[in-house]
Amino acid sequence: MTTRGGRDGAAPGGVLPAPGGGAESTHKSAGPTHGRTGPALRRRIGVEIELIAPPGVDRGVLARRVALASGGAARRVFHTDSEPSLVPGMGHFWHLTPAWEVSDAHGAPVASFVDDITIADDLRREHEEARARKAGGVTSASPSSPDLWRVLSDDPRLLRLVADHSDPAARLEQSLDAAARLFGTDVEVVGGVRRLRDRSGASIAMAAPLAPGRERPCEIVTAPLVVDHEAALEALLRPARELGFTVPVEAAVHLHVDGAPFRSAHAFANLVRLFGHWRGALHELLETNPACTRLAPMPPAVLALVEEEAAAWAAATSAARTGADAEDDVVTTAGDDATTAGGAASAERWHRLQQAAARTGLLKYMDVNLTALLTDAPVRDTVEVRILPGSLSASDITGRARLVEGLLDRCLEEAPLPRPTTAASVAPARAVAELLALSRTRS
Repeated sequence: MTTRGGRDGAAPGGVLPAPGGGAESTHKSAGPTHGRTGPALRRRIGVEIELIAPPGVDRGVLARRVALASGGAARRVFHTDSEPSLVPGMGHFWHLTPAWEVSDAHGAPVASFVDDITIADDLRREHEEARARKAGGVTSASPSSPDLWRVLSDDPRLLRLVADHSDPAARLEQSLDAAARLFGTDVEVVGGVRRLRDRSGASIAMAAPLAPGRERPCEIVTAPLVVDHEAALEALLRPARELGFTVPVEAAVHLHVDGAPFRSAHAFANLVRLFGHWRGALHELLETNPACTRLAPMPPAVLALVEEEAAAWAAATSAARTGADAEDDVVTTAGDDATTAGGAASAERWHRLQQAAARTGLLKYMDVNLTALLTDAPVRDTVEVRILPGSLSASDITGRARLVEGLLDRCLEEAPLPRPTTAASVAPARAVAELLALSRTRS
């Protein structure tokens, strides 16, 4: 389960000097299998870590602290996301919120520090407590900084246009001025909200101050890590601990691994089997946060699809072998041609499975995000594992990542991943042991 609260005194892997005497950690240990004694991670991995700043601190403070420690720079940018709409008949709004990108001394990207709308429970509880204090005559917490604002629109295309012609570091009073010049109109001011319409009166976007506390949620999105994963994470998490950041109620850690190795029928099918049939054991092994709001099991349709496809392929392959055995007295020198033909057949097999899987209901917000594999031209070609719990410990994150890496290695083998014989809900320890027996983690 998710661990919350205080500072973590974990020693780093080598980027920053070890703290002289960090406060005792209040985070639950992830267990001996998650320690830093294992082998180094081998994959290129991008990591997303969800945290929350203490009152009076925002994600920009952390970004600037990380930039200072690395000798680099922090630049304010827009982060695009969507949120539920309170307007009847409108599912959601798109919005731009303040975010920061940090680069190192050589200009290479280090990480982004962005809002995450799923982080809400801590803020909701604190707002309720503030209201109770105010009712009792105690002054409530101060609102967000007037320099931090967001832009909303019901059309993502218009929002992108506004973002391209606006300065993320401008004050609220100037937030839509450049976009207004683009559309040849003036910005309307209604209370604390600035509204932009086109010349026909149709709404384009609105800018408003951040809601109190929304400057505090912070998702750290790393650049892809290739070597020294733990050291790189510690360079981001130690400043967070020092500033008093904690792990919010809904927190998770996401791992993005390169998707290219999984663009084959057998690898994709094994991914589906792993996160479908072994879901309970995976949650036990990785200590998935039950309060995380954007997880879901594999759709039954995709589980059925990969088994049907594998059975059909096996039958076709068996028939082809039978035909070849009947002609084993014929000697051929076309080995290269046969290899090429086999590769083409495998590619066609993957293409058919890819198209069929796209119709099974796979979505981003599941235990594993496989949507990038469903297209040949994804924005980011990754497999996103979303079931690690929130953490402020670099060693805990990399320890769990090693477990994931070993299981992903098994998915690359052609042999179908077997189904579990033990239900995690009945015998969790035995289910986890059975899952670990499949791992290909190297010692």
